[in-house]
Formats: sequence, structure tokens, C-alpha cells
Amino acid sequence: MEDWRGAWYVPCLASLETLQELCRKENLRCKSIGITKRSLKSYEVEYLCDYKVEEGKEYYLVKWKGWPESSNTWEPKKHLNCPLLLQNFLSDKNEYLSRVSKGKTLKVRNHIKALKPAIADYIVKKAKQRIALQRWKEELNRKKNHKAMILVENTVDLEGPPLDFYYINEYKPAPGINVLNGITTGCECADCPAEKCCPKEAGFILAYNKHKKLTIQPGLPIYECNSYCRCGPDCPNRIVQKGTPYSLCIFRTNNGRGWGVKTLQKIKNNSFVMEYVGEVITSEEAERRGQLYDNQGNTYLFDLDYDSDEFTVDAARYGNVSHFVNHSCDPNLQVFNVFIDNLDLRLPRIALFSTRTIKAGEELTFDYQMKGSIDLTSDSADGLSPSKKRIRTVCKCGAVCCRGYLN
Repeated sequence: MEDWRGAWYVPCLASLETLQELCRKENLRCKSIGITKRSLKSYEVEYLCDYKVEEGKEYYLVKWKGWPESSNTWEPKKHLNCPLLLQNFLSDKNEYLSRVSKGKTLKVRNHIKALKPAIADYIVKKAKQRIALQRWKEELNRKKNHKAMILVENTVDLEGPPLDFYYINEYKPAPGINVLNGITTGCECADCPAEKCCPKEAGFILAYNKHKKLTIQPGLPIYECNSYCRCGPDCPNRIVQKGTPYSLCIFRTNNGRGWGVKTLQKIKNNSFVMEYVGEVITSEEAERRGQLYDNQGNTYLFDLDYDSDEFTVDAARYGNVSHFVNHSCDPNLQVFNVFIDNLDLRLPRIALFSTRTIKAGEELTFDYQMKGSIDLTSDSADGLSPSKKRIRTVCKCGAVCCRGYLN
């Protein structure tokens, strides 16, 4: 027998409920996932699938949490103690009917004996989507490294969480690329900024005022205090490294732009909002991936061209909330290059700051054609070689000054 210590362990991708369903289906117990002798036969409503009236009594088809769908049962309404699920069921039914009516006057019957299969199918899909989005929200909030919350919302269609996206908080360098390089000492300031604080040592001015607002012009770099600096976490020159201070919502847009991001709090002008992170790859690898991404109609390649064009950030599979921020020709976010624990000018961190006051509930956007900015299926320069020229993508930002294309 092979020594167990040399065995490979693969993380299970199935949800807890799926594992519980398998255990109950096979009548197995597993204490680690909550299936004990006592709970093996426990029942909790996960969602409601269908509705009918028989002999004057209302019945709902119930999907039981942790049980396979083959165990669904019809239950009288008076036995159900799940007001929120009943409310979701009713709202999903009305939403489907209103969409089918397409603005026509909708005749609502008060004595429906049974739902049409198409309505029941839609209700089940919405219930599954709601559960999937809730799990995704919980996953995002487990993985983030900042205090602000991340919410998820889709009131537009049946699209669920992206299947091939992994949340990260910082750059994920490709083999051979070192994103922590060049820092051996920090400032000795007891109260930053002093004469020899980090920005001045680099030959630039402090980027922030005492209210943590940006004071420099686009194109100038930001040098924050680093892990070797004497100053503490309350230093006014530590902003980007603390992560986004605002609660944000990833939401489904209603005009074909896929997912977007809106702020749940008011953001003042010149404030740090979020960092753009992803895989750090060479420009050669970015060119290869770009050709593949063109077939999909989108990509998330962000050229790190502050000093040179050796490296690119690819947020297609690995990224944070910024992965979902849409383009606008009249954006409310601006790109800045930031140096903290890496002074390599080829590898700045990318921070997004507000260009104006942004109201709570407003969508966050930035211009994909800003210098040092993202390249979405781009052939933005007429001088590009044929191998680099790509399909032009129509812009749907809706701004008065819209250029018509993303590139």
C-alpha cells in the first residue's frame, strides 16, 4: 500500500449542499459536513419550485436543502415557515409574467390552479441563481483583504457567477517575474512627510494631503511608505496599500455590457477607490493571449508602460473587483502608477482614483485608453503591425462624448 503521506490531495470543488445531497442519497454519515445520525433525516426548505391548488388547498413543490431534487415533495402552504422564500417565489413569478407581457396590460388571475411549466422553470432558475450569487458574494468577502464589503446583484437576467474567475488581492507574477524587488530601506520619519520621506527620496512630491486626497496630476507617480519605513499604519502616505475603503457592488448591467461595479457609498473627488490586479506576464505572452482573447470579444490586458513596455497585467482569470469595472469615454476614475515595496519602474502597481464626486449607487468607470491603461481587443494605434491589429469593439458607455469604439 502506498504511504498516505505521499498522496496527492485535490481540493473539492463541490458545494457543501452537493456533498450533503450525495450522503443522504447513499444514506451515509459524515460529521465533517454536518451529516450525522440526527441530521441525516433533517429537512430545511432551500427554495420553492412550483405551485398548485388541489381541493381548495395551496401546495408548493419544495426543494429540501442538502437533499437531491429527486426528494422534492409537494407541501401544503400552511406547513411552510419560510416567508422570505415565499416572497421570492411570488416576485419571480410576477417578474416572469411582466417580461412575457412586454408592456402589455397583464391580466392576473387570483385563482390559478397550477403554474405553466415555463413559469416554474424560470422560478427554479432564479432560485438557483440567487443561491449561486449569494455563495459567490460570501466567497469574495472571505478572500478580500480590506474591511469594506462586496455585494453582488443581478436583476437583469439569469447569468450566474463567472465560472473561470479567481479573486486575488495582489499581483500574481508569472514564473521569473519578481514584483517585490528593490526595497531594502525605508524612511526614518517619526511623522511623515519629513524632509527625507519616500516620495522626496525618489525625487517626487507627496501625492496626498492631510485628508488622504490626491494632489498630483495624472502621469506623475505615487511613492508610498513601505514595509521598511519607521512610520506606522496611520501614516498619511499609506493609502493604496490599505485596499479599497468603500463598499462596492458587482451588478449586471441592463444594456449588454455584462457585469459592472457601482459604489454603495459616496466617494469624494481625488479619493483612492481600488487597485487593478491580475497576473503579471511579459508583453510577448500578452500578445499571444491577446490573439486568443480576440476570438472571445474581450480581454483584460493592462500594459505596465510607465517606464517601458516589458510587462502586462492580465486580469481575465485572476483579479479583484476592478475586473468588472466597465469602460467609459467620460469616466469617473483615473489611473495612477504606484510604487510601494517595489521600486522597479517596469512594475508599478495600478491604482484607480476618483476624478470627481461619485454618488452612492453610481457606476464606476475608467477610460480603457488612458495612458498605462487597459487594452480591450485593441488596435488603438494606427501604426501597429498587422499581427497586433485587432477587431474594433463598439462602445456602449452612453456618454455624450462617446468615441464610438473602445479602441
